Amino acid sequence: MAGIKRGYDGKIAGLYDLDKTLGRGHFAVVKLARHVFTGEKVAVKVIDKTKLDTVATGHLFQEVRCMKLVQHPNIVRLYEVIDTQTKLYLILELGDGGDMFDYIMKHEEGLNEELAKKYFAQIVHAISYCHRLHVVHRDLKPENVVFFEKQGLVKLTDFGFSNKFQPGKKLTTSCGSLAYSAPEILLGDEYDAPAV
Repeated sequence: MAGIKRGYDGKIAGLYDLDKTLGRGHFAVVKLARHVFTGEKVAVKVIDKTKLDTVATGHLFQEVRCMKLVQHPNIVRLYEVIDTQTKLYLILELGDGGDMFDYIMKHEEGLNEELAKKYFAQIVHAISYCHRLHVVHRDLKPENVVFFEKQGLVKLTDFGFSNKFQPGKKLTTSCGSLAYSAPEILLGDEYDAPAV
């Protein structure tokens, strides 16, 4: 992959100190990290390449490709990619307010209507932007919407199932989170990428 820095396991090319774990996925751990020289806090998605099969490797390449392509105020920014022999590190913009799922679980009364409209509009703008670039996220769920409270924003994250699509051509890959999947995906049918 072009434009990727090579480093050494455990040191993340000597640029970032890893801290606590923020989340876990099937093949990755997301950690809080701090840039050694600037002190800037970032999220680092650490992918263990030794655990990836061919399909997962393909998803990883798609994730990096799509994240490099999408640059929007409501999409978590990919700052850089660091590749080592056994790990791939995605250095990402760090939210300061947790994710939408955690917010929902902690606030039984919900979000006030004005804020809900504001955040919903931001999510729709991000999705619309992706679709204009022929990118589909394919794993939209509250866990993948992160709060940036100081900026008054929410941002989409985790493009692990994202893909490029051709308008008018249907996709067939069954992916995403089962509880949030469209009926077409659950049935194993071809689907119009932007619609689902």
